[in-house]
Amino acid sequence: MDKHQGHILIVDDDEDILVAGKLLLKRHFSDVSICNQPQHIPTLLAEHSFDAILLDMNFGPGESSGQQGYQWLQRILQLDPLAVVVMITAHGGVDTVVEAMKLGATDFIAKPWQNEKVVATLSAAVQLGQSRRETQRLRQTNQLLSNASVPTSGPFILGNSVAMQQVMSLIERSAPTDANVLILGENGTGKELVARQLHAQSQRSANVFMAVDLGAVSETLFESELFGHKKGAFTGANEDRIGRLQAANGGTLFLDEIGNIPLHLQAKLLTVLAQRQVTPLGTNKPIDIDVRVIAATNVAKAELTNESRFRQDLLFRLNTVEIVLPPLRERQEDIEPIARHYLALYAKKYAKPDMSLATAALQKIQHYPWPGNVRALRHAIERAVILSISAQLTEQDFQLELTPNQAGEMAVEAKLSAVSKPDLLASKDDLNLERLEKTAIEHALKTHRFNISHAARALGLTRAALYRRMDKHGL
Repeated sequence: MDKHQGHILIVDDDEDILVAGKLLLKRHFSDVSICNQPQHIPTLLAEHSFDAILLDMNFGPGESSGQQGYQWLQRILQLDPLAVVVMITAHGGVDTVVEAMKLGATDFIAKPWQNEKVVATLSAAVQLGQSRRETQRLRQTNQLLSNASVPTSGPFILGNSVAMQQVMSLIERSAPTDANVLILGENGTGKELVARQLHAQSQRSANVFMAVDLGAVSETLFESELFGHKKGAFTGANEDRIGRLQAANGGTLFLDEIGNIPLHLQAKLLTVLAQRQVTPLGTNKPIDIDVRVIAATNVAKAELTNESRFRQDLLFRLNTVEIVLPPLRERQEDIEPIARHYLALYAKKYAKPDMSLATAALQKIQHYPWPGNVRALRHAIERAVILSISAQLTEQDFQLELTPNQAGEMAVEAKLSAVSKPDLLASKDDLNLERLEKTAIEHALKTHRFNISHAARALGLTRAALYRRMDKHGL
């Protein structure tokens, strides 16, 4: 006879009942626990998740009123409102049974019992318990999804440059697997779109895609948000809350801005990913999870490989496959198709049909460095469509200005792209731009004894920009 999946707890002070009950039920259910002292019930409920509980009405010699059974029934339901409790009574009077049902019992079994009746009753109870918990999990998952401010439409990655063709090739090869993926790229390059494309092409595509912006999660709420919590786990925890990891079970969890997590929380995330179990705050019961993790960050790879900034064992677990998204300024041939796509989109949205892009305006946006990448281009097109007084967008419709920091960084890029420091070249005849940039950075690092802040200042770069270039050249 096949066993049903289900964990049952039998609570009775009669050892004969416990032994007989366990021998009978373990032939039909995957796990049966016994308890001869009801005082142990709170501890057992904290450590295990039971699909059904078989509870005696009376404990101790001479007890027959059923009051102890009523009290423990109420206590169980206070500790676990979803518990399914079947009462055991040697006195199957109608009044006793009715009172137990009023207090929340699901069913009852009278002593001496019939084996077939016990198995049938417990089978129904286990199914009810599992159904209740699955319903709660789905309700909480739907609540998380409904509260998430993420687009529900399918992913749409724009661009056909060589760099983006390489990105799409990596997506196509890694998506069907369950390998964890780390996506690197500046803000606005489309990291979440890549994550959604990976999910859409995976074997988990019919299940949940759960996105979490770790940059928006405070350190104090990190564990509650990802791991969940039980009611009363901390001040303000007024009800049970399912964590994002559990809500994404069977699907894909997208952890955006993974580089923002403090080291001590990185260790806790690593433990969960390694054990594939999550323990909500306020409980000792680990819950098995089956999720594919896709992480993303705008932090440069050189900073991620810095052990004082990011745990290398966590990095190793996250970047089974690594996808680097190029900034828009490095794929200028994609600017026109992206601009025309969003022009058509926003012209329709704002009821301005037949809008076009003037040649001068197109040239202007093609030569702008776009520090905000595709996101900034999209916003610029939307703003131009809204404010334009004609059917053709002109240069004047695009107010593109760089902040002082952005202008300084772009100016340094221009200088490094030009042959401006021949004294740094190993050979006066070597005018290769890539080698020139690498040599300039090496010279600045050596001059300032590899002090990143000083070297970046000498080059006119931010620390993040210098880290990106060091990573690019393998320095």
